[in-house]
Amino acid sequence: MSVSTVQTSILDRSKPPELTAPVRRNRTRYALTVLAFLLPSAIPLTLFVLGPMVAAAWVSLQKWNLISPMQFVGLGNYEKLLTDPVTADVFLHTVYYIAGYLPLVYFGGLALALALNTALKGRSFLRGVYFLPVVTSWIVVALVWRWLLNPSNGIVNTVLAFFGIDGPGWWSDPAWAMPSIIIASAWKDLGFVMVILLAGLQAINPDMYDAAKVDGAGWWRRLISVTLPLLSPSTFFVLVISLINGFQVFDQVYAMTAGGPNGASTVVVQQIYDLTFRYGAAGEASALSWILFIVILAITLIQVRGQRRWVNYG
Repeated sequence: MSVSTVQTSILDRSKPPELTAPVRRNRTRYALTVLAFLLPSAIPLTLFVLGPMVAAAWVSLQKWNLISPMQFVGLGNYEKLLTDPVTADVFLHTVYYIAGYLPLVYFGGLALALALNTALKGRSFLRGVYFLPVVTSWIVVALVWRWLLNPSNGIVNTVLAFFGIDGPGWWSDPAWAMPSIIIASAWKDLGFVMVILLAGLQAINPDMYDAAKVDGAGWWRRLISVTLPLLSPSTFFVLVISLINGFQVFDQVYAMTAGGPNGASTVVVQQIYDLTFRYGAAGEASALSWILFIVILAITLIQVRGQRRWVNYG
């Protein structure tokens, strides 16, 4: 066999086989079927998520007060925001919220999940009780906690006064406004984290604990060496979702403090709301929303890349 014949044979084998008409029809029919099933979700996604995102990107290049015609300013809104110290302040307040909220909600949810994963009497009822705040309206929860933390006649300060402790001003004090929001947020979301971690705990093979007991591992060693490593996929999910929600915190801030006092609890989304509806700067608000989106996207990508080092899917 000649060299040219061998080369021609190799080239022929490297070419993808031509599809017959029935195969093409089947693939087309499959693609249309998939598209038909995706449309009920794709249409709302396009109309209410992707469409507004594109519109916000266009508005972020304009100077607009929602009433008068738009004036194109290019990247001027972004430049103004990135050099404005208020932008740095609201991001710092948001990071402060996340730094206080995330440890509370994770370790609190983990403690509840560990407790309710045992043969505890009435654990089904307790699971429902702890999950109830998750499905409660944020406005209701925020108003209840605003009442509980009332500096004058709130239950928390009343109990502290009974023990001779002078309670703080909570949401009326610039130093305590953000801790008040953090406490209310962690209380509401504990049930959600508990359910996710509880599902992860129940997926762990009991033989792993039996083997650890045979090796003489106590409760703490089993927690550190068995439970937490095998719970890492659930932990990763909780961290990603909690960080995304933390950067978008708004409802509880608006209901409890409205960003006050003196701007001490103004977070990024609160600033977006104020720029739009209080100051008539929709262009700057849209630019800030895109800056927030980029920050969340970057942090999420870092988490996804970093999961390879500590998340155990085995």
